[in-house]
Amino acid sequence: MKTSAYVLAALLSQALALPNEKRAPAPDHARASAVRAAFQTAWSGYYQYAWPHDDLLPISKTYEDDRAQWGLTPIDALDTAIVMNYKDIVNKILDFIPTVDFTTTRKVNETISVFETTIRYIGGLLSAYDLLKGPYKRLANDPKKVDALLTQAAKLADTLSIAFDTPSGIADGYLVLNPEHKISGTSSSNLAEVGTLILEWTRLSDLTGNPKYAQLADKCEAHLLAPKGSPEAWPGLVGTDISTKDGSFLNSHGGWSGGADSFYEYLIKMYVYDPKTYGLYRDRWIAAADSTMEHLASHPTSRKDLTFLNQFDGQTTQPVTGHLTSFAGGNFILAGLVLKEDKYTKFGIELAESYFQTYNGTASGIGPEVFRWVDAANPVGQPPADQADFYANAGFWITGGDYVLRPETVESLYYAYRATGDKKYQDLAWQAFNAINTKCRAGAGYSGLRDVSKADGGGFDDFQQSFFLAEALKYLYLIFVDDTPVQVKADGPNQFVFNTEAHPFKVRG
Repeated sequence: MKTSAYVLAALLSQALALPNEKRAPAPDHARASAVRAAFQTAWSGYYQYAWPHDDLLPISKTYEDDRAQWGLTPIDALDTAIVMNYKDIVNKILDFIPTVDFTTTRKVNETISVFETTIRYIGGLLSAYDLLKGPYKRLANDPKKVDALLTQAAKLADTLSIAFDTPSGIADGYLVLNPEHKISGTSSSNLAEVGTLILEWTRLSDLTGNPKYAQLADKCEAHLLAPKGSPEAWPGLVGTDISTKDGSFLNSHGGWSGGADSFYEYLIKMYVYDPKTYGLYRDRWIAAADSTMEHLASHPTSRKDLTFLNQFDGQTTQPVTGHLTSFAGGNFILAGLVLKEDKYTKFGIELAESYFQTYNGTASGIGPEVFRWVDAANPVGQPPADQADFYANAGFWITGGDYVLRPETVESLYYAYRATGDKKYQDLAWQAFNAINTKCRAGAGYSGLRDVSKADGGGFDDFQQSFFLAEALKYLYLIFVDDTPVQVKADGPNQFVFNTEAHPFKVRG
């Protein structure tokens, strides 16, 4: 009886434990090895059938160049190969990078995304430079090839810098480099496109000693930190589209989803990068976070235990979200740790666990791209008849059933684990990994799925996204390995901060 009482007391204590009752993270080397093997599979297929092009089509066993033919997969995957200690892969990529001409594209009139090029290419180059100049320097055979990472990042930024040549300094989101360099001339850019440059361009200035890159991004970001034009829906929650003419907001709709998401992400991450300089960024994140908790947090009528994030149009909310938004849990957890505010950590864990339930809810075991629900606080609308039973059990219904190898749900599980040390987040990540590893394994690598509501994933899209190697497999690996310099710290200062493509940058100072 006494033993049973002790067991019951222990179970109750665990059930009632608060997120800030931290345990020391413990590695699981067998699971880490399985994730590492998945990276090797994805890389080997790419290297055999697509090198040095942008992306692998794993079923067709050929390639696609959708990001300027500059070698997207190797540059995006380089720092994952570094943290996984794949020395041969690291040096193959280091040999390749100096050969890339970042001043032009091979295709005439190809449109270049400044945002995607910044987070993937510049982010990948700078992160690899930080790692190979620092804790992983033993992996590089030739130090000059490491120096070339920074040289090439600066060349690419020089090429992209024409994007800021607008009347307001708000970057034009798209460029053409062949036959001549020119911006698209669009009248507006979206919040994520222009609000997710500041970390990469600031790090580039810090590493090169040339202030021009940070100055361009600072001028652009200043419009976002002191918004004018269409008013904030609530404090800190701004619209999605910004005028390139005068930097004013053109609408008041948005949320933590595509088109806006990483703007909010970078507010707190710039504070992590340098808390002395970026206090205003912290303050703006806090305003947005508090408004989000008060006005956007939503509980489905059929599953009030779940918390999702509404979209907004002015002060009208819309119960729709998706896989991209599942990063928000991790962002709140990071802020809670850095600001020592448990309310953010707890809310972040609530989001991380809720968005993971979209994996539990589907027949494939993987969450959908887009889904909806009926908001318990404003119960308007109903699920389609053919998903009514599904909604009653799962708490959401699917409006976009594809899965494109996205990382955001496991990203938030990673932050939850680093904050708490609770093995259950490793177990949830392992569940997600096994579903992805089973259902998305196709041909020479991994492919996105067409319909996660089907047990077999509903068929393949025949595309291995570079961010599967850069983000999904990196976060899955880091949740199972020992403490390393790049890991998020629950106690004490972080040495690195991840950009939105999971590229770790050394923090300033």
